[in-house]
Amino acid sequence: MLRNNNKILVPIDFSEQSLIALSQSYNLAKEIRAEVILLYVIEEVNPMVKMFIKGLDEIRDAVESNLKNLAEEKRKETGLEISSIVAEGKIYSKIAEVATLIKATFIVMGTKGAENSKFIGSNALKVVKTAPCPVITIKGKKHKKGCDKILLPLDLTKETSDKVNKAIAVAKVFKAEIYAVSILLTGREEVVNKLKDQLILVKQYIEKKQVKCTAELVKILKTEDKLSNAVIEYGQKIEADLIMIMTQQETDIKAFFIGSNAREVINNSDIPVLSIQPNEKERIEII
Repeated sequence: MLRNNNKILVPIDFSEQSLIALSQSYNLAKEIRAEVILLYVIEEVNPMVKMFIKGLDEIRDAVESNLKNLAEEKRKETGLEISSIVAEGKIYSKIAEVATLIKATFIVMGTKGAENSKFIGSNALKVVKTAPCPVITIKGKKHKKGCDKILLPLDLTKETSDKVNKAIAVAKVFKAEIYAVSILLTGREEVVNKLKDQLILVKQYIEKKQVKCTAELVKILKTEDKLSNAVIEYGQKIEADLIMIMTQQETDIKAFFIGSNAREVINNSDIPVLSIQPNEKERIEII
């Protein structure tokens, strides 16, 4: 997941939330020695409409100037290598396209910001779904600089081992503790025993990799409670700095959607959410 020439892509629309996301990228950039690249996407305009709109070139020039000034200001402030790109197109597809082009290690972006933010809701979710790299979405306003606790929700899917290995890689970057948790949705003894056994093996595996780990099985007390709410509430309880979830990537129209639980965690969590896609080549069986 990490390389020698790491790059963090930060979509910027100058809203408060996108600037909060930018500030959250600094610590990660320092830890993995990454260049931070600011991206502003000018939403594409129908060619026929363009003919009747004056000043588009001036708008682009102004955006480029403002973005370069922001990059220069933050470069002096942080000591990091920070550059900027202005592109035109559909927001979510252009973010994914640029991330692919620059071989981004992470995308860090704000979501659910002020009403004038372009990264509210569907655009952020589409980026999570289509991005070629892990995406960290930032919804909350206040965050500390480091990352001491990573919440890792686990189930019995085949992607669990891949998710655990990626969590270990991130935990080592921040010297963080992993909190592996399985949310119990049923009282069936077979499922309960499988989850308990899995958590024991996961904890042992993580600790073998020299990463501190706490593992817990959490029961949902009310039948109307959602899995996503239980994950977020547990994250708040342990004061997690990051929630790590696995999303699926599709090649058809379903690429515009992700699982409801993942979507709700991204939309509702004030704790930053790291979304990753399964990678068969990197999978190491541990369970």
